[in-house]
Amino acid sequence: MDLRQVFLNNVAQTSDTPLALQFNEAMGVYLIDTEGKKHIDLISGIAVSNMGHSHPEIVKAIQVQAGKYLHQMVYGEFVQTPQVKFAKALTDTLANYKSNKGQSFDNVYFVNSGTEAVEAAMKLVKRYTGRPEILSFHKAYHGSTQGALSLGDEDFKRNYRPLLPEITKMERENFDDIEKISEKTAAVFMEVIGGESGVRVTTKDFISAVAERCKKTGTLLVFDEIQSGAGRTGNFWAFEDYGITPDILLAAKGLGGGMPIGAMIAPSQLMHVFRDNPILGHITTFGGHPVSCAAGLASLESWQKEIEVFETKRKGQLFKDLLSSHPKIKDVRGEGLMLAAEIGDFDFLLAVIQETIKNGVITDWFLYCDDSMRIAPPLIITDQEIEKACEVITSAIDQVSA
Repeated sequence: MDLRQVFLNNVAQTSDTPLALQFNEAMGVYLIDTEGKKHIDLISGIAVSNMGHSHPEIVKAIQVQAGKYLHQMVYGEFVQTPQVKFAKALTDTLANYKSNKGQSFDNVYFVNSGTEAVEAAMKLVKRYTGRPEILSFHKAYHGSTQGALSLGDEDFKRNYRPLLPEITKMERENFDDIEKISEKTAAVFMEVIGGESGVRVTTKDFISAVAERCKKTGTLLVFDEIQSGAGRTGNFWAFEDYGITPDILLAAKGLGGGMPIGAMIAPSQLMHVFRDNPILGHITTFGGHPVSCAAGLASLESWQKEIEVFETKRKGQLFKDLLSSHPKIKDVRGEGLMLAAEIGDFDFLLAVIQETIKNGVITDWFLYCDDSMRIAPPLIITDQEIEKACEVITSAIDQVSA
């Protein structure tokens, strides 16, 4: 059997029609297939490879750390240099900000993924406040484990019930729904920019109103920047464009430079509740793995050296300008290089995506938005590569339309 057949036989699939694409190498913004053909990657492994594939500084950091040690006990009494340095670097990105309650972001709890960061935060907010209810938004995606899934949308979770109780849903930009935040609400979980809803940019007025209501009711505000963080929208954190801060910040995806890692960042006054009643109130075997932390630190430092906030935003605008000129593209939404191009109904969109992939540009759609194409390339993409990708997309639309 060839490798593709082994894949189909032995690797679990979650759809009836897996793409079954095979890339033997990846470099910069390109995925390179078994025949040596280069494909422009417009999804970055779903907003993961922010600094591009096989970035030399990230690869070097992984190799150096692997030569020193791999796994040790990550949560306990061990001081691990990569983890400590990365935690300090992350809190330094937040040094000029105070939480919604006026506290410093000085503690990082590392986990393995975004959904684990959400799970940790759900425990933290209930333990800290002593309250049972959590609010989240319609068309929000926070992960697939049972707790994180409980915060998600009904279409994606109904067949897995029963899930967690006392989850109340709000509608983004519905100011009346803000009154649902009450003295029994432990926390509001929200994406500054909705990812799987099709890149929905929240207005400053709405986020500000939510933050004020949280202050009034003693509710914690949790920003899920798992997809929008690590420089994807321009600033390192998307909330920096709003001037409104959370109490807890969640990150993953692009945080690790291609290695698996997630993080919950919060003031020590909140994080300390995991210390007692019970002791070891939240634990993880592999969270903050030294190789992942070394890669994450190298990715952050590379972003600080190589990426200009303005350039990321300008490149996003270039995508918007080039794609919006096509009559079949109804809208191009987003900030920086976290974008969605609204093209049409799912059947048409799927045909366009298949044609786009066939012609060397990798893209896809969204869990809760089946009329839009995902555009989230590595931040290092050049103007020429953007122009080429847009040419392939628009040509695919014309081909499918014909």
